[in-house]
Amino acid sequence: MIKCHLSAIMGAKRLKIADIVRDAGINRNTVTRLYHETNNRIDFDTLEKLCRYLDCQVGDLLEVIDDEQTED
Repeated sequence: MIKCHLSAIMGAKRLKIADIVRDAGINRNTVTRLYHETNNRIDFDTLEKLCRYLDCQVGDLLEVIDDEQTED
């Protein structure tokens, strides 16, 4: 599973979704889905714009984590 840390980064930098939409030129729906982690893909262009705007690396924004498996 891939975890997106956009909401945490935005909180630390005191940014709003509207700030990213306006300043980075990314579609509002895309930013909202990433913020709420309801997306299932991201375009490389969008990823680059986010990283440049937030001054971070891809690894700061996205993380691969193990799926939690429950065994009964």
